[in-house]
Amino acid sequence: MTKTKGEISNFIEKYYLHFNAAALVDAAKGYEDQLKQGSKMLVSLAGAMSTAELGKIFAEVIRQDKVHIISCTGANLEEDIMNLVAHSHYKRVPNYRDLTPQDEWDLLEKGLNRVTDTCIPEHEAFRRLQKHIFEIWKKAEDAGERYLPHEFMYKLLLSGVLEEYYEIDLKDSWMYAAAEKNLPIVCPGWEDSTMGNIFASYVVKGELKASTMKSGIEYMTFLADWYTDNSEKGIGFFQIGGGIAGDFPICVVPMLYQDLERTDTPFWSYFCQISDSTTSYGSYSGAVPNEKITWGKLDINTPKFIIESDATIVAPLIFAYLLDM
Repeated sequence: MTKTKGEISNFIEKYYLHFNAAALVDAAKGYEDQLKQGSKMLVSLAGAMSTAELGKIFAEVIRQDKVHIISCTGANLEEDIMNLVAHSHYKRVPNYRDLTPQDEWDLLEKGLNRVTDTCIPEHEAFRRLQKHIFEIWKKAEDAGERYLPHEFMYKLLLSGVLEEYYEIDLKDSWMYAAAEKNLPIVCPGWEDSTMGNIFASYVVKGELKASTMKSGIEYMTFLADWYTDNSEKGIGFFQIGGGIAGDFPICVVPMLYQDLERTDTPFWSYFCQISDSTTSYGSYSGAVPNEKITWGKLDINTPKFIIESDATIVAPLIFAYLLDM
């Protein structure tokens, strides 16, 4: 029995007919086609999509197996959990464009770190996680164990130590949904996140060893194995934003093909990027998809889409389409 599309899907099919709107619909249908043919899908999360509460819909995408591996920044990894345990302490600043340097300083002194129109509370978010994650890092080190950054976060969530702090419905946390499935994640450049900075501070103080945390090279070698093992029917690439969250994983294909000389490695079978970067000279985020052909990432016939718009508007609509909403 064929599923019937819901009101949101019908709305965008009826009214999103041209320009970026049409590209949105085409990309959503292309994503759905990939799933129907048995291809797997990587979703990359750049920026502050977790603080934008993308988890309210992305968690269901994970639960329904419409994403099979995630690449994200360290910020997105931790900020979903921060929202889970400190949501009521966040402060929204709708007039953020009008803030003076003094206004910004006042927010800092209140322990409020601003992400566009939303301030993350340092004490209730960063420090609340720090206490518990340090114990997990230290326990692993004492046992002579090493893990990837997201694996430590999964341990934190599944241990139950944060349950007393939950302030949102658990079903709206994409990290918890991912932890329950033990979904593969690559998190390049984790060191520049808040938790990465905190981990580094313990290394400087001599309280932890840097080697307890597995590295970005180990993420790349894990991804190489995962891609090789899962690419029989193709793997699509759905990129939200730009930067390292997208550039790191997409490079696994030319690495396998060119550097390892595995010339039977298939190209990515689908590519879509949601970006507000203007097409520009020398910019990864502003490069058109065809440029990726020259780097051995995409094939001539790979379905390619670029939606030049705000990911906080576009991504929920595409996910709603995939969920038949």
